[in-house]
Amino acid sequence: MSTLRAMTHPPRPEARALQEWTGRARNRIQWLLAGAGAACLALGILLAVEGPDTTGLAPLVMSVVGCLAVGLLVLFGTVAFTHVHVRVDHDAVHVRCGHIGVPRRRIPLDQVSDCRVAPLISPRTWGGWGYRWRPEEGTAVVVRRGPGFVIDFGGSHRLTVTVDDAEGAVEAIKDRLRLRARPTGGA
Repeated sequence: MSTLRAMTHPPRPEARALQEWTGRARNRIQWLLAGAGAACLALGILLAVEGPDTTGLAPLVMSVVGCLAVGLLVLFGTVAFTHVHVRVDHDAVHVRCGHIGVPRRRIPLDQVSDCRVAPLISPRTWGGWGYRWRPEEGTAVVVRRGPGFVIDFGGSHRLTVTVDDAEGAVEAIKDRLRLRARPTGGA
């Protein structure tokens, strides 16, 4: 779902370029994986508190540490990518992931050379959900399968983001790029 909030009162064509665009994408399946991480974490705590007395100390410590580590990695790794929030304001594109907002990225519009809609972004193509990097494709924030947008920085540097209303994001970014390219000054 996306929203447009006007920063100026008169709805002139130039005013649309000054509006802030926000959008997000969610993935509820990630919560199942987060539940599995919480279960591993709980198992590690249970083993630490009520570990069997018959086995040695080393296997118990390894089991506890292993369960806690896997649980924390899976829990926080999946919760960080249950959704992505994108905001386009007058000078930058802001991308925040998860409930904590980390990882986050701020892309100044003067670094953007182009932007386009990607009709289908697939976790399979990027190697899974999350913050991804591929040498030939750049970086991506993939929280679900579906449409998104691609920001080109020039050369082979790109950022791909899954988001609802990708067309609105691209339009907002391109409006700002056109406004910045417009000559300023006199006559």
